[in-house]
Amino acid sequence: MQVQDTPEEWRVVATTTPFTGAKTSVRTDDVVMPDGSVHRRDYQVHPGSVAVLALDEQDRVVVLRQYRHPVRQRLWEIPAGLLDVPGENPLHAAQRELYEEAHIKAEDWRVLTDVYTTPGGCDEAVRIFLARDLAEAEGERFEVSEEEADMELARVPVGDLVRGVLAGELHNNCLVVGVLSLVAARAGEGLDALRPASTPWPARPFEG
Repeated sequence: MQVQDTPEEWRVVATTTPFTGAKTSVRTDDVVMPDGSVHRRDYQVHPGSVAVLALDEQDRVVVLRQYRHPVRQRLWEIPAGLLDVPGENPLHAAQRELYEEAHIKAEDWRVLTDVYTTPGGCDEAVRIFLARDLAEAEGERFEVSEEEADMELARVPVGDLVRGVLAGELHNNCLVVGVLSLVAARAGEGLDALRPASTPWPARPFEG
């Protein structure tokens, strides 16, 4: 038995967009079920995101602490951001986010994992990169605003993050998935066996 997600699309007989926001929208589809009945499904339409697990030579991960209003918490996260331009190369977007949020550049980039954050109610797809061989970025720091203006920046040992995840103290999706994927990759074939940064991404196709 091959355990692998596969593309499939059930017939939609009607669709509307009751809400359109600055970056995302809400879509309502009437979907035909296998028994022929039709049921309504509401979900958020999202452009997709990238996240970066930046690992330094001391086995520490670059993390940010940021207020997230929907959950009313200040969360520790890894650098991440939206794919603002349709078809944007996710590696370029990840490099931009690492620079803007942490003022860091990296020489070695690999795909750590690809996830759908909440597939029952949102089509957001996230590609999480592993970035190594870190260095301070050149030039002035990117000027941040809104919630990002209040961010804290730290470098935390991988082991401390793993303990925090398993203790229920860290909740950000990309941080949790990224850190546990890093540990799993190390226990398997090693980090150098991870997919190249240019690996195609069917969930969000891009040009090289």
